[in-house]
Amino acid sequence: MTTVAAPPDKPLTYAATGVNIAAGERAVKLFESMMQRTYGPRVLGCHGGFAGMFRLDYNEKLFQRNYREPVLVACTDGVGTKVKLAAELGIYTTVGIDCVAMSVNDVIVQGAEPLFFLDYLGLHANKPRQTAALVEGVARGCEMAGCALIGGECAEMPEVYGEGDFDLVGFAVGVVPLKRAIDPMRVEAGDVVIGLASSGIHSNGFTLVRAIIRKRGLSLSNVFAPLGARSLGEILLSPTRIYARSIVRLLGRYKVKRVVSGMAHITGGGLPGNVQRVLPGKLDARIDTRSWVVPPIFSFLQDQGRIEDDEMFGVFNMGVGLVLIVRPSFANSVLQQLNHLGEDAFVMGKISPGSGRVRLE
Repeated sequence: MTTVAAPPDKPLTYAATGVNIAAGERAVKLFESMMQRTYGPRVLGCHGGFAGMFRLDYNEKLFQRNYREPVLVACTDGVGTKVKLAAELGIYTTVGIDCVAMSVNDVIVQGAEPLFFLDYLGLHANKPRQTAALVEGVARGCEMAGCALIGGECAEMPEVYGEGDFDLVGFAVGVVPLKRAIDPMRVEAGDVVIGLASSGIHSNGFTLVRAIIRKRGLSLSNVFAPLGARSLGEILLSPTRIYARSIVRLLGRYKVKRVVSGMAHITGGGLPGNVQRVLPGKLDARIDTRSWVVPPIFSFLQDQGRIEDDEMFGVFNMGVGLVLIVRPSFANSVLQQLNHLGEDAFVMGKISPGSGRVRLE
């Protein structure tokens, strides 16, 4: 015979299980104005609704242009284990930028303009000011990308996330006219490969980074001579560069000619894994690895972890955050425009007949 335990002396509450609804409401109030900073005339409805609304159709009183044969481009990505470093250092204002960058940089390589963004924040406990700092980073990233932060979710789950842990994921939607969408099948032999410098490690490979730190007993607060005046932790938390405004402006200057035949966001898999995704099967990308300066953080990590070159290039961006494949007659013009737009752009290779491989030379 089974017996039923006596009920507890005090009634259970949600707060007693570790979920504080009142703290969540305070956090929402703190970042309401942050979200509204990112709004444009296409955003409809009020903050706090069940879903965000974004107007896509044309109204000449509000918008300067229409999207002819619009194609929506959507993607999602997260910050990965970089959030562990942010939690360890107690720095919560930068990983939100990473969250935006990882998705909008994927949107723009399709030729699309980012329209709006949503975030998901999983928490052990909702500490309103800490949560607001995370969302502030997301809002800043959206401003940098030129898109609206129209919604999100803060989930307080102490049974899933340990004390101090959190996760940060984003969802981006963009639009591109059908005739302007980037089609990798347009890549031809003779096209020029242009790289845009990264701001550092960005948001990939941090599980390996953290393994190196543990193995070598490195302190995140220390300043190491090869890395300059900033601490190791500050360098590792440098936000992922957002290329959206530069690429949207560049593509907008070519109304008829399609001078960019392919683009790749250099994330997990490095240059070989990501450039290969935009190569037709009968072409190779030949990359001159001497054509740009690799930031010192990569050499530092390679030395500390005794990592082989192939592993480094297969895990990290090695100083190249975005790659464009451009028609040769327009390469110099594109290069000059990108540098004028504030990017550190450089020619790093060419497309040649082959078998769909990326050859690092």
